[in-house]
Amino acid sequence: MRDDDGADGRVTLAEVAARAGVSLSTVSKVLNGRSDVSLPTRAKVEQLLETHGYRRRAAGTPQAPLIELVFHELESVWAMELIRGVENVAKEHDAAVVLTESGTRHAPAADWVEGVLRRRPLGVVLVFSTLPDKVKKQLRSRAIPFVIIDPAGDPEPDVPSVGSANWAGGMAATRHLVELGHRRIGIITGPEDMMCSLARLDGFRSAMTMAGLAVDPRHVRFGDFHVQGGFSRAMELLEGPDRPTAVFAGSDLQALGVLEAARLKGLGVPRDLSVVGYDDVPLAQWSSPALTTVHQPLRQMAEEAARMLLRPRDPDKAALRMELATRLVVRQSTAPPPRDG
Repeated sequence: MRDDDGADGRVTLAEVAARAGVSLSTVSKVLNGRSDVSLPTRAKVEQLLETHGYRRRAAGTPQAPLIELVFHELESVWAMELIRGVENVAKEHDAAVVLTESGTRHAPAADWVEGVLRRRPLGVVLVFSTLPDKVKKQLRSRAIPFVIIDPAGDPEPDVPSVGSANWAGGMAATRHLVELGHRRIGIITGPEDMMCSLARLDGFRSAMTMAGLAVDPRHVRFGDFHVQGGFSRAMELLEGPDRPTAVFAGSDLQALGVLEAARLKGLGVPRDLSVVGYDDVPLAQWSSPALTTVHQPLRQMAEEAARMLLRPRDPDKAALRMELATRLVVRQSTAPPPRDG
């Protein structure tokens, strides 16, 4: 068994084993995510690896030709766009894509981490996620790079990430409605604990403020980016005489829910209610009416994330944050408000 030294030369696996009071093979099992190590022993070895800054040498430690793509859920049409983007880059490098559903919100579960350590992929792309410090150190010590697409929170300086101009997208969607003449505009953004949701809401508020319009708190809702959530929140917004004449939904799926709510309320779109979505997934142009939306370059975001994984990078330099542009796509779901609105 080979006794690799750390990239910084400060510690060898033999030294880690001696300090932990275990065999070299046990340390190797921990490094490779093997499950046949007791939890106390694993914790002791991991702590020593972290304390001494152990980093596996890239040379001599072959990785599987895989890119691991991690979602907390796969039931979404935009997930397919991200998958296609990662696959495009994987093919260029004769690699395959492994799809993982972490089963937890925002942060991958412990059993997922152990699986990654066993598979030793070329890298990991995580969607809508955060990474606890312990997981980051585990991946780095095994020379497994990672990138986050649309981090759940504010991306840390040492975590590479790819996103889009969410604030600008929210601004463009709202400004379009204002320019059409709407004054009572509602918004159904995404989850309250996600950075992209809050950025789109901030763009909405900024556009309203710049137009001299007040944001009615009754017209602001947090959703979940899914059809049912958009439908439920829209049913709330469309109650009463002061209902909005337009709704900006934080995802196309939520916008589809708004269209159904409008139908049940007897409202014509866009005659009585204008609707704007977000993402520009292929389904948006086939809705009835075709959906005005903010184009988010999902496939390109995934491609850039995969390229960041495979691009040689100095670990001592600050991680890269890439933000791609968004643009408004005007279709048939928006129009000036009714004269009595």
